[in-house]
Amino acid sequence: MKDQFKDQKFINIETFRKSGVGVKTPVWFVEEQGAFYVWTQADSWKAKRIRNNANVKVVPSTASGEPLGDWVDALATADASPEALKYTTNLMKKKYGMAFQGFRLMGKMNKAQYTSIKIEFSA
Repeated sequence: MKDQFKDQKFINIETFRKSGVGVKTPVWFVEEQGAFYVWTQADSWKAKRIRNNANVKVVPSTASGEPLGDWVDALATADASPEALKYTTNLMKKKYGMAFQGFRLMGKMNKAQYTSIKIEFSA
């Protein structure tokens, strides 16, 4: 199952509205110790939906969200603590380098607040 995510730059994450309707969003991710980490704005709709419903689906994808494998059920949690943000930021810097630094700079200029999303898979 996890082999399909090896060497991928993007995942498409499907979060769910209160009505149960799924919303798919392609994002950068990092795999570390069996979990995926995503760095996003704290007020993004995907972060809000995850805070309301931890059930998500993920699939490796292109930058535009085109699936490159099979959808997998998972649980996601949003954590905006300084420790979680530092951990995820360091992982993203290693994987995405200057591209990630550019996004961080734009966010700082806009005074954006961020959260770390941790995605875990059932055994």
